Formats: sequence, structure tokens, C-alpha cells
Amino acid sequence: MTAKDLKNALLQEAVQGKLVPQIATEGNARDLLNEIRKEKSKLIKEGKLKKEKPLSEIKEEEIPFDIPENWCWCRLGEIIDLLSGQDFEPDCYNNKGEGIPYITGASNIENDTVIINRWTTIPKCIALKGDLLLVCKGSGYGTTVFADFEKAHIARQIMSLKSFGKYNCLKYVEIILCTQIKNIKAQGKGVIPGIDRNSVLSIMVSLPPLAEQKRIVAAIEKFMPLIEEYGKKETELKAFNEQIGPLTKKAILQEAVQGKLVPQISAEGNAKDLVASIACSTSFASKTRAKELPPITEDEIPFDIPDNWCWCRLGNVCEIARGGSPRPIKDYLTTSEDGYNWIKIGDTDKNGKYINHTEEKIKKEGLHKTRLVHKGDFLLTNSMSFGRPYILDIEGCIHDGWLVISPSKDIFDKDYLYYLLSSEFAYNQFCDSVSGAVVKNLNSDKVREALFPLPPLAEQKRIVAAIEKLLPLSEKLGA
Repeated sequence: MTAKDLKNALLQEAVQGKLVPQIATEGNARDLLNEIRKEKSKLIKEGKLKKEKPLSEIKEEEIPFDIPENWCWCRLGEIIDLLSGQDFEPDCYNNKGEGIPYITGASNIENDTVIINRWTTIPKCIALKGDLLLVCKGSGYGTTVFADFEKAHIARQIMSLKSFGKYNCLKYVEIILCTQIKNIKAQGKGVIPGIDRNSVLSIMVSLPPLAEQKRIVAAIEKFMPLIEEYGKKETELKAFNEQIGPLTKKAILQEAVQGKLVPQISAEGNAKDLVASIACSTSFASKTRAKELPPITEDEIPFDIPDNWCWCRLGNVCEIARGGSPRPIKDYLTTSEDGYNWIKIGDTDKNGKYINHTEEKIKKEGLHKTRLVHKGDFLLTNSMSFGRPYILDIEGCIHDGWLVISPSKDIFDKDYLYYLLSSEFAYNQFCDSVSGAVVKNLNSDKVREALFPLPPLAEQKRIVAAIEKLLPLSEKLGA
């Protein structure tokens, strides 16, 4: 759901009595409606309120949904007093702060606040602090805001909804208006769009008891900041989509490996220096050069990368080896605490990143027939669902269903390497490694030859930060 959809759904639940539970001791809305009617009649008799034309009764076929038993249906005009505004000629208002504020329309409303830029010394249609202002004409009609000033004159583009003393339903009424905004706008009439007084007074209200109204408003006020935050993430998503296309994990990782996710910073150096430094390391070279890897040719390079990146073969910057299994394995399993963790595919979590536990251990006697791996090493599934990377958070031994990749910490940020190995670009190369085989096992020599783009170490860390900001958005929106 979009933020707008989510907000609409929440408000609709509110007016249908589904957002908060009903409490019997809070009374019945019919009693509240009768009390408001009495108060209204009293004010009319005292000359403090103008008598309105009778509103039409609500017919059965008009009722759009069921409401709780202690709620009732009524017209908006039954529970509020409505004041229409009046325009002034320019010589009747000023911009010098003389008199009281003069509110002309939607242009005076910004971020749920009334912006005051005109005043008048001859006010006639006066809205008071706490009134609910409704823009009834012009491009912003349907907009609502609570008056945060002491008093102001309103122009004809504004209506002021007023409560009856202690029977103040205005915060709940604002929720009603928000759910009715489509219907309100559909009734817009004239060359200048707008809604007339009778249309506003005739709006149907599903009325809860006053105490429940307050609980509904409190619930809305609790959830709205969360929806607003969700909306900000939507905006980020839209901007990202415009930049690189749909926000899928595949797209994010592809942009990352092509150097398009974060800007390059010259002060972070050049990845060629990283590769040169490891080539000079005799200890690393002795482990990785049992078989010389072929040089990278122009024809192999699949896409352009930034100038301070470089292409390298995985086997030139990582040690790569296959696991092994002592057989029969059951003879080497142990429950002893001094046994070695026996790492199997079943020890991984679906969509997990780390391996941090095993169900079984093996005896020390089995070490010469398996491979010992260490915390920080990468394991790559070698059969069945091949090419899935995990980071080891424990030490243990692996069977031949795994490849172990031991990167130099001076070359790779471990999280960047994880996302690199998780990318579709990597997976496609792994698929080439098993093509044509009857049993789909990764060829360790082919994995060594796999081609990867390498950024400077500092940029790798910035890429990881960007990925980890964007992936939760992708997951939330089901991309």
C-alpha cells in the first residue's frame, strides 16, 4: 500500500468503529446527539445561533456500512455550527498587522498551520481558536486545518466549523471529512471549483460516544507519524526509481557492482593499488598461485566501471578451496564439547547472511579428511542451490558441498564482498561454471577465474551503507 492508501484505510477503520474497541461505560452516541440538539435549541432561543433549514432524514439506502450498536448516524449539520466567510475589497484589509487576521483561502494554509499575511479592522465573519476551517472554494478546496489564532475574519473561500461547548466533536469531524474528501470534491460546482453550504451540512456522520471519539483521535495521532515516515521512504523510492529503475534487490546490487550507487571520491585512492599490494604479498601468493590464472582480456569485460576501480579475478584476491568429508561420516560424529563444528547446508537460515551454529560436531580424527574454516571466511554453496554466499561467524569443518573463500581484509570489506557474491552478476558467472554438467557442482577453478569489479576500500564501505539503506525499502514494498 502507498502511504496515501494506508492513511485512507486507517481513517476508514476509524469511522466504521474498527480502530478501537467499544466500551459500554462510555454510553451511547444517541444520547450525545440528543444533548447536542438540546444545546443547539437553547442557543437558538438565546439568539446566539441562527436557525438553519431542517436537514433531510437519513434513509436506509443511504447508509454505506454497519456501525457499532452504541454509535448512530446523523448529518454533520446536527453536531456543528457552520459559519460561511465573506470577501473584502482591498481597501478593507491591510498588510501592516492592524486589526485581526484576514484568512482568504488555501494559500493561507501550509503544513497544517495558518499563515497570516493580511489583517482587517472591520471583521464580520469571525472564526475562533479551535474552530475547524474548511476550504470550500478554489484549487485547494477540501483542505482542513484547526484555527491556531485567537480570532480571524474568514473570506468566502473558507467555512468555519464550530462546536457546541463541552460537546466538541471537531477532531472526529476532521476524520469524517478526510474520509469524505472524494465525495466532497465530486460535488464541486461552478467555474471555480467548490462545495456549497448545504452539501457540507448534509454530510453523513457515523457518530461514536464522545469518549470513544477521543480514543479514536488518540489512535490516529499515534499512527500518523508512522505513515508520514512511510511516505518519506516512498519519496526516496520514487527518486531512486527515477534514477535507476524499479527498486529490486537485483537492481540495487547491479548498480552497486557497476559503481553507480554512490559517487566516487578521488581522495579514497585507486583499487589498482589494492591489487598491487596483495600481489606483493609472498604469503598470499604462495597460497593462491598453485595454478596461474589467465590475464583479463578486453573481450571479457561486461561493462564500464569508474576510473578508480579495477577488474580482478576472484582467485587473485581470495583463497578458494573445496571442502571434504570423512567417510562414513557417522563414524566421525561426536557429542563431545571439544569436537569441531560440522557445517552443513541445513545449518543456514533462509535468506540469512551468517552461519553461527551447527547441529553436529565431528571428532578431531576427521580433520585430515575435511577442511577447517575460520570465522570471517565466506562459504559458497557448491551443489543443489549453488552459489549462495554466507559469512562464517564460527569456526568449523566443511564437506564438499561447500567452497570456502578467504578474502584479504586489506582488499575487501566483508559486507561488500557478501553483496558482490549475492549479485546476479556473480550468480551468472557461477551458472557458467556448472553449465553442461550432469551433477550441478561449482567448479572451483572456474570460480577462481570469475571476474569482479573492485572499488577502493573506503568506497566499498559507502556502497554497503547505501545498499543497507535501500534494501529495507525494497523488502517493505515487496520489490
